[in-house]
Amino acid sequence: MSGFPETLAGAVELLRELPRRREAVPDARERVAAWRAAHPESLAQLVVDVRPGTPIVDYDLVLDHPDGGCVAITAPAEDGVPWTAEHSTHWAASNVLSVDGQQLSVQTALFTLKALADRDRTVHDDLIDYCLLILESWQEPAPSQEELQRASDDFRRHRGLHSRADMLRWLEEVGLTPGAYDNHLHSLAKMRGFRARKEAESAEAYFAEHATEFDRVSAVWATGSEERLTELAGRDDPFAALGEAVARPVGDLTVHVADRSASELPAPLRELGEGEATGPVPHRDGFLFGAVRRRDPARPDRPTLAAAGRAAFTAFLADRRAKARIEWYWL
Repeated sequence: MSGFPETLAGAVELLRELPRRREAVPDARERVAAWRAAHPESLAQLVVDVRPGTPIVDYDLVLDHPDGGCVAITAPAEDGVPWTAEHSTHWAASNVLSVDGQQLSVQTALFTLKALADRDRTVHDDLIDYCLLILESWQEPAPSQEELQRASDDFRRHRGLHSRADMLRWLEEVGLTPGAYDNHLHSLAKMRGFRARKEAESAEAYFAEHATEFDRVSAVWATGSEERLTELAGRDDPFAALGEAVARPVGDLTVHVADRSASELPAPLRELGEGEATGPVPHRDGFLFGAVRRRDPARPDRPTLAAAGRAAFTAFLADRRAKARIEWYWL
């Protein structure tokens, strides 16, 4: 045991001097590695405790004891919070949810909600998808500087942050440091890389199975009361009836004329062939009567395959959500 008290005292001093912020953990590991090289008999190992929802970390240092076994040293940060208060809450108190083991802290959830674009989705789905994409992109290669820049440019452009001053003001408004933004950007770039790869890999197979979703369809339809639509549908020529409604809408009817892919049409019209009509059928809060004037079969060209890739990725995420083990802690 000769010399161990001196080694122990040196380890305590080392532990107390280590930097306590997350971004400085690599520096702390280097310091411990250098100290261990000078004290090889200690077999020193650094254990890092990353606190959820805070940039502060705690350390333990584990030393090999000359008489067998090991000794663990803890030196909490002097932040004025007693140890019993710091650890008085359940470990999940700072987490919103877990998806297949991927934890989401309150801090990250709040930032994610502020950063997400406005979409016709629930907040719950957005947070779950964020966790799923973190999991799925974990093994993606580290993004290049060009990929990080593209991710940042898209992020800023989508939010109207066209200058450095705009960006700094936005970071201040959401309570983020530039370093925290860089960390989010790194994750965002990896998720973008995963999505691009997944879409490219899935596009052809998805198109082969769902080709009719991408047909180009010219359609006309009206929504409104069942009584009024039944009157239109009873005419000998549904196209003439709908054309008349387009020219002179009466009562509560709302008439639409569109030329778009089949998947973008109201559900009752998506499978109709050229010249076919349907309705009145229930649709949203009312009824629908419509007809397809022209339907051009889709071809697997570049724009269509890109759309198929996006549709495949949406289906992939929906399937992952359905199969994931989800635990909500706060909601």
